[in-house]
Amino acid sequence: MELDHIFICVQDAASEAERLREFGLTEGAANEHPGQGTANRRFFFRNAFFELLYLTNDVDCRSPLTKPTMLHKRLAGRSRGVSPFGICFRPSSGDKGSETPFPGWKYKPQYLPSHLQVDIGHAPVSEPMWFFLAFGLSPGRASVDRQQPMTHRTGFSEITSIRITVPDMLDPSDPACCASKLDEIELVDGDDHLLSLSFDDESSGESFDFRPALPLVFRW
Repeated sequence: MELDHIFICVQDAASEAERLREFGLTEGAANEHPGQGTANRRFFFRNAFFELLYLTNDVDCRSPLTKPTMLHKRLAGRSRGVSPFGICFRPSSGDKGSETPFPGWKYKPQYLPSHLQVDIGHAPVSEPMWFFLAFGLSPGRASVDRQQPMTHRTGFSEITSIRITVPDMLDPSDPACCASKLDEIELVDGDDHLLSLSFDDESSGESFDFRPALPLVFRW
């Protein structure tokens, strides 16, 4: 498996997306998730993308279909005991297998065609939401009609590693252990939930911290 995309749960997507644009990122197309009660703002790179995920319909997000995802808990507000992150994987390039690489359950949201599903790992809400898309494809390999802007004023090309800080992570779940076996994923214990994204192997040796607005650090 390999990284497909990352989400960060936010309260004010408009202002937080504007911070990223001001920093120098080019925003791609946004998505709504009918029946799930969420929507996003997205930023694409050649190998992966990340999104700001926000609540649009409290009732839908608490529905019997969506409640097991625990998305509402992640979106309701920041808490030390709740991770605001989601880490999605896809089959590695050239891998013909589509089996979920960690224990989980099948989520079939209304916004996906009936033959597709999201495989969500069994993990506590204190960890990121670990999930797998058997149909995932890197942005750089998308068909012409589905291509998203990937040229940024910052010059960023690819997300090459991510570091996820999880407070009091004493006994990582099976999905967390599986994810941490990948060279580009690092899980660490710390005081606060924090996501550090590295671009292009950090060849410039620079960084930018978006806190307190976002629990996010860029390194490039």
